[in-house]
Amino acid sequence: MTLTSSAVYRFNQRFSAGVGVPIYFDRVSTTTGTTSNAGLGDFFAALGAAWKNPALNFTTTLTGSAPTGDKNKGLSTGHATFDWTNRVDHDFGRVTPFASAGISNSVSNTRFFVRPFTSFGMAAHFEGGMDVDLAHSFSLTLSGYDIAPWGNQTVFSRIVGHGAVGPGGAHGRVFETNQQTSGGASLTRDDGFTIGLTASPKPYLDLELGYTRSMAFAMNTVAFGAVLNVSKLFHPAQ
Repeated sequence: MTLTSSAVYRFNQRFSAGVGVPIYFDRVSTTTGTTSNAGLGDFFAALGAAWKNPALNFTTTLTGSAPTGDKNKGLSTGHATFDWTNRVDHDFGRVTPFASAGISNSVSNTRFFVRPFTSFGMAAHFEGGMDVDLAHSFSLTLSGYDIAPWGNQTVFSRIVGHGAVGPGGAHGRVFETNQQTSGGASLTRDDGFTIGLTASPKPYLDLELGYTRSMAFAMNTVAFGAVLNVSKLFHPAQ
């Protein structure tokens, strides 16, 4: 489970900045069995910009993080990391097709896919799909993704304790067997698809349920999230 606390300041309709830090609550395999693994992740800061026009909407976000988490718990890479993501989309009534592309030195989590590891190494990432507005404050997200790393990669497992050896490891899932693994680009290369459902029962509350299938790792994950916008909670007019 992950709890992320963040704050965003919007300078105007186009530019914004934010900071935050995740807190992880994991179950980890160790030399003496399974135990809980909790702690802070990496502190992050982000700068964003958005341009909206009738033809195409464009957003760009640059995120940097400091190694405040424990890499021996898989909560950090032990290095400063960055991610630069660009997205375009267009509204067709209730359907909004989108495409995003970015570059980073760590494979990042997404709304509907919290990976059981962190990584350090250069990679490009791509996603394409659509958001569909449904009735009664529900929305559906359908997308496919691709992670294209290059050069040396290091994987830090969040499910295997430091010094332990876990079971599994099929289909390149090195994060199931060792807490830290270094090697080539194949360690983090991945592709798959995501199905996500979001419910907004209140203007300040989003409930998210997602399923992701990793084709490269032959792995299924289910994620549930709750997003509370404190600003809208105490200032409903915003």
